[in-house]
Amino acid sequence: MRKFLKWAGYALAGIVLVGVVLIGLNFSNIQRLLRVNSLFDADKIVHNFSNMKDILAADELPISGTVHDWSVSLTPLNETYSDRGQEKSVSAMLEELQTTAIVVVKDGVIVHEAYFKGTGADDLRISWSMSKSFVSALTGLALANGDIESLDDPVTKYVPGLKNSAYDGVPLRHVMNMASGVTFDENYLDKNSDINKMGRALAVGGSLDDFAASIKGINRPSGTAWQYVSIDTHVISMVLRSATGETLQDYFVKNLWSKMGAGADAYYSTDLQGNAFALGGLNMRTRDYALFGELFRNQGRRGNVQIIPEDWVAISTTNTAPLAAEGEGVPTQDGTPFGYGYQWWTPPHADGEYFAVGVYGQYIYVNPKAGITIAQNAAHREFMSDDGHGESYMAQNITLMRAIAEHYSDWEMPE
Repeated sequence: MRKFLKWAGYALAGIVLVGVVLIGLNFSNIQRLLRVNSLFDADKIVHNFSNMKDILAADELPISGTVHDWSVSLTPLNETYSDRGQEKSVSAMLEELQTTAIVVVKDGVIVHEAYFKGTGADDLRISWSMSKSFVSALTGLALANGDIESLDDPVTKYVPGLKNSAYDGVPLRHVMNMASGVTFDENYLDKNSDINKMGRALAVGGSLDDFAASIKGINRPSGTAWQYVSIDTHVISMVLRSATGETLQDYFVKNLWSKMGAGADAYYSTDLQGNAFALGGLNMRTRDYALFGELFRNQGRRGNVQIIPEDWVAISTTNTAPLAAEGEGVPTQDGTPFGYGYQWWTPPHADGEYFAVGVYGQYIYVNPKAGITIAQNAAHREFMSDDGHGESYMAQNITLMRAIAEHYSDWEMPE
């Protein structure tokens, strides 16, 4: 018995040692998962959205080239605006939207800039799904450079690892339009939804490439209906990486970040394999989000230099996606659905307007006819809700931005 107890003691010590080693190896993953699980807590969300490096792995996007020299002539926002026949306070709505930053640009001049809730101009704020519109711009560049031959190529032409997945044979165009047809639950409020499973996989060190390849379900033939599927954007990034032979980060810096005149280093959140969290992981200053919007407002040009092909700016921001799938719950404004292009949104009754949007209230709104770009960041935990009268907060935000654009329509730079 004494001999048995001795060996049992050795075995127990060995098990404890293995356990300690495993806990040590996985401690950072456990910490990361805990931070992700509390990412949107009311007392942490504002801080977290400006400090994503503390939560997910990150890869720097250093600036180079000539920094854009902003002209600044600050003037107050309009005090009130009309929304469905009701007069509303602009400042009260910005508070209701839990705004943390807003930069309004008129004809290239910053006419309003404000930061709230203890944030500042140098905060590098998470883009969430605004990041998708940056991936769209890179896709246009890859097409112009000949790295991608055609939007009608199946994604598996470039990423054979997606064969036997739901993306097998799906044309890149359909993925760009969020019409891939794959089965994917984007419900942020359901802990068992696909989007939340993806988030947990990212937190504990899983590969986003593997996650995309693991999707097998098909709802409908691709190209037949729009359905918001965030992992579609990661698939586009996989195509870009394969087609260009570069990481998304390097391609981004070389072809866009170094040329557009960004004013500070940014970073991509990544998985632990070093691949960019392309569908929502860009982190930069609000001014630089506005600068990206200005690049598009100017048909892809910075001064006399064409950075994004003009034809890509036009087509990517046009409503080309098929109608939404039945029951998809596409946002509406006054009963009219929003449209979708190649990873850009278009508002109802658009007069050349388009916008990028990220969950919890991140926006880049571009109104070329009015000469207006608005970049807005927020930490709005009710973003997915409506006002009790069926009007989504996305619709309310666009109504507000249109009113701001109208307010500055006659503004001219003082002499």
